[in-house]
Amino acid sequence: MVVEAKITQKQILLDHEKLTVYQRAVEFVMFVDKVIEHLPRGRAYLSDQLQRAALSIPLNIAEGAGEYAVDEKNRFYRMAKRSATECAAVLDVSRRLQLMEEKRHIEGRQLLIEIVSMLVKMVQK
Repeated sequence: MVVEAKITQKQILLDHEKLTVYQRAVEFVMFVDKVIEHLPRGRAYLSDQLQRAALSIPLNIAEGAGEYAVDEKNRFYRMAKRSATECAAVLDVSRRLQLMEEKRHIEGRQLLIEIVSMLVKMVQK
């Protein structure tokens, strides 16, 4: 008699989905989506750069989590960190151009600081 196990999608997690830093990075992508909705016309260059850099964070975390070689794993986590700091710069520029409220700027920076801190700790020496 063969017993089939019923496995739901919630029970099966890939390595990157188990990481808090990945979850925060996805949260940041959602944050960015809301930010760009409020950018005025003519600021597509900021929207595009912020979207690309934001999406790069969870994508690089996922690639790093899937690696076995420590050097490669660290390389992807460092790329994710660089993308996070790039996002911080775009948020700073947006704030200085008065395109973003201070409260929203602080919220984004706090999330990025959390992400960067976790990534720095994840990079193995």
